[in-house]
Amino acid sequence: MDQLQKGSKKLLNAWAFYDWANSVYTLTIASSIFPIFYSALFVSQVEKNVSAFGMVFKSTALITYVTAFTFLIVAIFSPILSGIADYVGNKKIFMKFFCYVGALGCIGLYWFSLENIHLSLLFYFMGLIGYWGSLVFYNSYLPDIAFPEQQDSISAKGFSMGYLGSVLLLILNLAMVMFPNFFGFDISISKALLETGTEKEIAEALKEAKNSASFEAMRISFITVGLWWIIFSQYTFYILPKGISKGGKVTKDVVFNGLKELKQVWLQLKQNLRLKRYLVAFFVFSMAVQTIMLVAVYFGEEEIAWGGADAKTFGLISSILIIQVVAILGAFLTSRASAKFGNIKTLIVINFFWMGLCFYAYFMVTAMQFYFAASLVGLVMGGVQSLARSTYSKFLPETEDTTSYFSFYDVAEKIGIVIGMVIFATIDQLTGSMRNAILFLVVFFIAGILLLFRVPKEAN
Repeated sequence: MDQLQKGSKKLLNAWAFYDWANSVYTLTIASSIFPIFYSALFVSQVEKNVSAFGMVFKSTALITYVTAFTFLIVAIFSPILSGIADYVGNKKIFMKFFCYVGALGCIGLYWFSLENIHLSLLFYFMGLIGYWGSLVFYNSYLPDIAFPEQQDSISAKGFSMGYLGSVLLLILNLAMVMFPNFFGFDISISKALLETGTEKEIAEALKEAKNSASFEAMRISFITVGLWWIIFSQYTFYILPKGISKGGKVTKDVVFNGLKELKQVWLQLKQNLRLKRYLVAFFVFSMAVQTIMLVAVYFGEEEIAWGGADAKTFGLISSILIIQVVAILGAFLTSRASAKFGNIKTLIVINFFWMGLCFYAYFMVTAMQFYFAASLVGLVMGGVQSLARSTYSKFLPETEDTTSYFSFYDVAEKIGIVIGMVIFATIDQLTGSMRNAILFLVVFFIAGILLLFRVPKEAN
């Protein structure tokens, strides 16, 4: 098909539609069903420990360390891949590669088990690296397909579409988990037990059968995420431009060109005080925001008194649904606020919000308190992500090499996440409490606010 013009409605919508395709990963795998599934693997243990890599880890600390390691890999390799993509003029092929790796990783989670913990963690690694790896190239398309005045709104629209799509699939997955018999999962018990068992024995057997069926439904939900991601990304891949090739073979110089370009971006930042200070502020507050979003459900599963396994599953997934629905409103309100008050002022207010949430999370113990926190998280989650991305895009100098600048942005974000997750996991491992770890993140929000105040209003 003919390449669409920059700023065209069809091109913008096709770009935003990838959020619809890939956000099911963040909702089902990163935020809701997989954390519940992972925690259920340890339900028979008094102390939730697991042996891996020759060491014994607290279950939540292990998954946090693996997540941090994945982000480190993305941070190291994304600039190299970006350099190659810039040379061959084909961001889309790299975006596709990571999309399919991530989707296959999600499908592989069907076989996740403690008996095969290393293979299981590989599938988890594939899903995570696929999602974040594809975002390197997805985000770099934004200034290529949208004019500066369009970028706030289309960025927010992308997040909103992602929330809508992922909520639809999560509702289906939640129904499968809570009512497995309606979806054909076997919850029957033996005929002999029905004939000879006591009422209590039969009730216990039925409960066990339902739990087993719900567990299988969780596994199936991982497959639905992978298929959704692959199928709905095809429209975006069909419409987005491939790029312009510089020709020639991919040599050693080309492979490491991305790292050279990062160095050039760093040197150019010294002449662009506003962009440099914003990027430092983003690095700090994103460290805390992303860590909270990645560990929220593990926190809720371990630290909140739900009153039973079914209540816990329903409560955690319901909380995630609340976050997604409220996040649609949050992304819209943030876009409106940034248009009226400016991006930096709006980000400062949002960071104050996040800081208050950390204090609140340290003290909350009941399900209702967790629901309230979920509502507040939803209000600022979509807003801070979409606004941080579009603010960076608007602060960029006039350049055709947007991939290098967004590669730098992504590397800064990933290294920040690595630091945040490692600090969080270490505090969790050493103190045995995720509450202490969540409270420590307040330090990053305070620093982020102070750094945002230092961002100049005009480009120097």
